Amino acid sequence: MRSFRRLLAYMGNYRSLVVIAILCNVLTAIFTVVSIPMLQPFFNILFEQTEPVTDAPASVGNADEVSQYAGYLVTKWIAENGKETALAYVCGFILLSFLLKNLFRYLALFFMAPVRNGIIRDLRDDLYRTLLGLNLGYFTEEKKGNLLSRITGDVQEVEASILNVLEAVFREPFIMIGSLGMMIYLSPQLTLFVFGLMIFTGVVIGGIGKRLKRSSSAVQEKLGEIVGRTEESLGGLRIIKSFGGEQYQAEKFGELNDGYRKLLTRLLWRRDLSSPLTEFLGIATVALLLWYGSRQVFSGQMDAGAFLSFIFAFYTVIDPAKKFSKAWYNIQKGLGAMERVEAVLDTPNPIAERAGQRSLSGLQTGLTFENVSFRYQEEGPDVLQNLSFALPKGKILALAGGSGGGKSTIADLMPRFYDPTAGKILLDGHDLREYQLKDLRARFGIVSQEAILFNDTIYNNIVFGLPDVSQAQVEVAARIANAHDFIMAAPAGYQTNIGDRGTKLSGGQRQRITIARAVLRNPDILILDEATSALDSESERLVQDALQKLMAGRTALVIAHRLSTIQQADEIIVLDQGRIVERGTHASLLERGGAYRKLVELQEVS
Repeated sequence: MRSFRRLLAYMGNYRSLVVIAILCNVLTAIFTVVSIPMLQPFFNILFEQTEPVTDAPASVGNADEVSQYAGYLVTKWIAENGKETALAYVCGFILLSFLLKNLFRYLALFFMAPVRNGIIRDLRDDLYRTLLGLNLGYFTEEKKGNLLSRITGDVQEVEASILNVLEAVFREPFIMIGSLGMMIYLSPQLTLFVFGLMIFTGVVIGGIGKRLKRSSSAVQEKLGEIVGRTEESLGGLRIIKSFGGEQYQAEKFGELNDGYRKLLTRLLWRRDLSSPLTEFLGIATVALLLWYGSRQVFSGQMDAGAFLSFIFAFYTVIDPAKKFSKAWYNIQKGLGAMERVEAVLDTPNPIAERAGQRSLSGLQTGLTFENVSFRYQEEGPDVLQNLSFALPKGKILALAGGSGGGKSTIADLMPRFYDPTAGKILLDGHDLREYQLKDLRARFGIVSQEAILFNDTIYNNIVFGLPDVSQAQVEVAARIANAHDFIMAAPAGYQTNIGDRGTKLSGGQRQRITIARAVLRNPDILILDEATSALDSESERLVQDALQKLMAGRTALVIAHRLSTIQQADEIIVLDQGRIVERGTHASLLERGGAYRKLVELQEVS
């Protein structure tokens, strides 16, 4: 029940609304339990089913004396007002009691609606913020579709299965407690007999509820696979069509979809069993109650009126018990989804911010790698092995080498997307882990091989994450990035929407917008990760010109696929399998005739 307690903890933000809703539910329970039994002695006397009670009892200490005293009051009131007037008042009382019962029932739902929706909003916000805060290594292990399923389907399942029945959780127990209290007062022995039957019923229902919870988790997992497969297919639609893979993908999706159907069918079978099973067990309990209670009436241990009142009280318990049972099934189903959400919320984040970390206002001396090793998986191979080098302030350091050498991994370590497995990275003489993450990452500007843009306007993509930026500043950054002219030629200029991942723009245009974004950020350290490798010659020329403007007078780490773009670097480091095999300037490395020269010659041949 830890997951359920976590949900209840979210109610702390809506404490006053919850208190009002509970109060309304208490009043609903009072008008449900008390109204009809109060009228029973009146009707008995009014329609002469029992003798009028003309003498009040000496005391009121048991059920018979309470019944006698109520009969005395009713007899006196009918005698004073007449039967017709009394009947009119009783009809009015019935209408009023049911009006108040349903009014307070509605008010309870009214005040719980913002609580339910608020909890879901808070839960989804926390889940989204957790996902944004997790280190990149987490996303290499988890499927994107599975995560999308948790923030959509799982959270919605929590709302539908758990929060949707909160009113039942907060209302039905009050009705049940009131009715059970009346039953105990009328006959403790008969109530004990009923309790035994209800415990047996609860054990049966609880067993099915546990299986329902397990089935719900499996259903949500399968739904995550379906979302992942759909997202993957939409992203690779060009390849699917070009290789004629529509039928293959459709068959794979069909297998997942059919597996989901089978799991969901079994889940619904178990869920739908709850209502008829509960009703049958309830009727069986009533039959046994009639048999056992009638024997007590026949033997004189209980009078018929008290037994009929007991039966009414028990029937008052049955309906809320059925609703509570259904709510329990739904809660068990929803807890499976909540546990999947919690698996993300409780994921440890090794890159998380810690209290008392050092602030950072600007770059002073530069960045240093000291004996840095790194592996992506705890039991996996080292991607970087004992690297030591420096990137002084105002200098340009280039990384070269074949694929898999560790170039992009070095770029990811600098802004702390990951932490080294061994060794340390120093910024101005202090370990990166000593700095506040927000201050540290504000020092970096990144232009990667893939232009990461969002389905928004050009303007918002350039100012991304920066508050209080003027139009003039954005235009200056765009001019430096050689982007202003094509932006002004767009239908709405800077307010033009660029579509999903910038698909309305060419590759060179997308890359120049990311450069404008980096220019506007005015970073101390630039990271250029093969920023021109995917462009045609004309686009490369424009982007390269923009990068030269961007790097002027700045500290930069350049990862280059085309070695012609790094000839002016202050130092070039050649990597192979995570090790430094050569380092020096372009000219000195060519003279050495080693790995770097071979790379240059291969590119000249190609």
